Amino acid sequence: MKYSILIFAIIILSAIGFYSGRSRSSKTVNGEIRKLHSLPGYYGFYVALWCGLPAVIILGIWLAFQSSVVTSIVVSGLPPEIQSLPEERMSLVINDIINLAHGIVVSRRPDEVLLAAAEHYNRLKATGFLALVAVVMSICLAGLGFSMRYINPAMRARIKVEQTVQVLMILCSTVAIFTTIGIVLSVFFESVRFFNQIPVTDFLFGLHWSPQIAIREDQVGASGSFGIIPLLIGTLMISAIAMLVAVPVGLMSAIYMSEYAAEGFRIVVKPLLEILAGIPTVVYGFFAALIVAPFLRDVGSKIGLDVSSESALAAGLVMGIMIIPFISSLSDDVINAVPQSLRDASLGIGATRSETIVRVLLPAALPGIVGSILLAVSRAIGETMIVVMAAGLTARLTANPLEAVTTFTVQIVTLLIGDQEFDSPKTLAAFALGLVLFIITLCLNIIALYVVRRYREEYE
Repeated sequence: MKYSILIFAIIILSAIGFYSGRSRSSKTVNGEIRKLHSLPGYYGFYVALWCGLPAVIILGIWLAFQSSVVTSIVVSGLPPEIQSLPEERMSLVINDIINLAHGIVVSRRPDEVLLAAAEHYNRLKATGFLALVAVVMSICLAGLGFSMRYINPAMRARIKVEQTVQVLMILCSTVAIFTTIGIVLSVFFESVRFFNQIPVTDFLFGLHWSPQIAIREDQVGASGSFGIIPLLIGTLMISAIAMLVAVPVGLMSAIYMSEYAAEGFRIVVKPLLEILAGIPTVVYGFFAALIVAPFLRDVGSKIGLDVSSESALAAGLVMGIMIIPFISSLSDDVINAVPQSLRDASLGIGATRSETIVRVLLPAALPGIVGSILLAVSRAIGETMIVVMAAGLTARLTANPLEAVTTFTVQIVTLLIGDQEFDSPKTLAAFALGLVLFIITLCLNIIALYVVRRYREEYE
């Protein structure tokens, strides 16, 4: 809460700087704006950036390092016998100190040393916050005064502001790129540790998935089984069922709303359809488990089919309903973006509306439609909650959609539940599954790019 107040104060001072800079620039030319190099708003943004940006940077650095710095100071003040504890024991002591500092009850009765360390921790944080407020406010005021001194009609405020914004954009994109690289590398190196214990061929071509590792050698399943073929079949089956539902329904909905529906109907129905994308997946899971799965089981029993209470069909149908808005909304926007001249030209040479849609609009909108389908496929592959509640946790090698199956994402969640050691094959298998999912998604992107490029070469 106190940091929110500090951020709000920085915003207020930046706003004051904006209005002060804009007013100062106008006064320097007696209101004749044409004598200024830039519009008055750029001078205001120049002052606001100098006022708020350095303060935000200092605040971010403090938030990033305050915990480790304060913890190190508190640990250095502990008795030598506590500082000499093993790393695992020391981490527990630090955790107890932080919990006591925040008023959380610890697992054991704290002694005087831990209570004193917790009080020291709170004092350091309070002192640090006061120092942070003083430094941040001083930087804001200094930036405000410094920037106001340099405002004059010849100052290139627009260029300076645009260069600053460009640098910020580059930094943000760089952070996004390095974050992606970090995620991929972390998953890759943990997967390498897994493959050092489990052969790659057993993982990629094994037909049995049972990652339980026994504690004793004489127990059954002491080595575990890590074949992903059952998980791959389950993932592809549920995703295929979902796409069989979502693609035709979503694409036809987009065509109708774009080309046939009245404007008033479209304004009302499109937001209602997009509500499906905002419903939490756990609600879809309940719907699949309590409505769809029992309905399929009852219908199957009436026609002589043995439908499991948890089946790939139930999960796939509900997942398909969930991802309809991804295809419908995006495809509708893409079809509406096709130039009206193409429609008029097609209709002008005698084509019907349906022929225009099939032979002109859909080919012209193909890149966007492929992108929407790809997004829907990625959403289906990455779904977890619906599969847990409607398809189950059983890794079964089957092509029958009426039986219970499971997916990659469900098993990743299952493997990482509870207190796990990150050096056992059972836990490391989650990273290997994540790497496989990443490769599958990358292949889908490559296929989509190939289709789009090939079409564009023919069309253009």
